[in-house]
Amino acid sequence: MKISKEDILHTGNLELLAKKTVEGFITGLHKSPFHGFSVEFAEHRQYNQGESTKNIDWKLFGRTDKLYTKRFDEETNLRCQFLVDVSSSMQIEQKDSLSKLQYAVWSVAVFTQLLKRQRDATGICFFDDEIKGYSKIASSSRHYKELIFQLEPYLSYKSNHSKTDISDTLHTIASQIHRRSLVVLFTDFLEKDRDLDYLFDAIKHLKHNKHEVIVFHTLHQPSELEFDYGNGPVTFEDVESGEVLKLQPNEVRDLYKSNMAEYVSQIKSKLSQYKIDYVIADTSKAVEEAIIPFLIKRRKMNP
Repeated sequence: MKISKEDILHTGNLELLAKKTVEGFITGLHKSPFHGFSVEFAEHRQYNQGESTKNIDWKLFGRTDKLYTKRFDEETNLRCQFLVDVSSSMQIEQKDSLSKLQYAVWSVAVFTQLLKRQRDATGICFFDDEIKGYSKIASSSRHYKELIFQLEPYLSYKSNHSKTDISDTLHTIASQIHRRSLVVLFTDFLEKDRDLDYLFDAIKHLKHNKHEVIVFHTLHQPSELEFDYGNGPVTFEDVESGEVLKLQPNEVRDLYKSNMAEYVSQIKSKLSQYKIDYVIADTSKAVEEAIIPFLIKRRKMNP
């Protein structure tokens, strides 16, 4: 079922629309693209002669002079934390497509329906230069309804000159999630005067804690990658700083595209270095055009 911008913004039932969307495209996948991957320490048990020695706790042996093995419980359900950038640059409206924030909210609604079908645990964090809203990770039916309730106001969310601080948010989340989880980030990476190395220090914090990270680089490709503003004079305003600039797009288009391509390339290269899935989420296209290829890729990686 194809869902239009008007459906998402004006129907008033985000959960029902997301459910119909998932039912429409997930039937062909057969197997889930997401799998639980946590292995949690459960308890010590006295070692019995003849058993494998691979799980013996040698540190405990050093303290007690007795042999104990560590028992682990494998967690079959997934724990997923969505991070959604709600800064002013994500709120820029487009005539024929969702804003980046609306696109991210709709994507998360679809993903939560998919994870709900698998009885997986999900949580959401909204942030700009600080955390604006945060939910715990849980899997009850009531919790999923609460997530949708938290998502819906961000379809019409507006803030003046709110900037982005991805790094501090990632560090905060890394310190709060104590069990291995899947972390899914939706952002446009439009941070002024922010060193990419600082950003990836935060991502390393997540990876060090054994979390899997997926990044949806949320951009309106015609305007933000191709700089398609025609050839007449245009006045641009930086929605995060308020700075105003007048220019002829055709005079700077090539330089802009070159610089933007280099910036995106740096982000992709860094993410690849840390083995993080990177997805270009083009808001000028339907959400399914980013999600379906991603899910198919995930399924092939997890046969």
